[in-house]
Amino acid sequence: MSLGDRNRLLVPISEQDHIQGWVSASVALVEYGDYQCPTCGEVHQLIKAIQTQVNDLCFVFRHFPQSQIHLYALRTAEAAEAAAAQGQFWQMHDLLFTHQQALGNAYLVEYANHLRLDIPRFLQDISSQVHLDRIHKDIESGHHSKVTAAPALFINGIRYHDRWNIEPLIAAIVTTNH
Repeated sequence: MSLGDRNRLLVPISEQDHIQGWVSASVALVEYGDYQCPTCGEVHQLIKAIQTQVNDLCFVFRHFPQSQIHLYALRTAEAAEAAAAQGQFWQMHDLLFTHQQALGNAYLVEYANHLRLDIPRFLQDISSQVHLDRIHKDIESGHHSKVTAAPALFINGIRYHDRWNIEPLIAAIVTTNH
């Protein structure tokens, strides 16, 4: 592996990813995130702001739960995937980041209920861990691209290493896009 590969996204965006926008957009932003990670919560807000400022943006979220430090990391990723199975990934994604202080099982059911999901199916998906392989594929793709912690961002395939502030992030997007 060359030194340049350390800062590159080595697993390309595919139909298996959770995508907002068009894959053909001029800017592709890939995040490896953890719903319980406070910094990931801040990055979520930054990305929401960026989505209003950058028109031609493809945003991809990949799970990177840090279960060794966040008790609810894996379970919330499973909840997001259980919601995805019912066509509500992005809605659950936003709820989980909005309510990072309330991620226990009862809250997950409350969020699923709020989204009008089929609750028995949602609970069955989580209890039988049917989406675990999908989550592990995201984690493995992160490891392949040398991700060791969340959040990790890639702009047009290049790892972003600057501060988690709107100005440097927008500047990196503009620079990478030209």
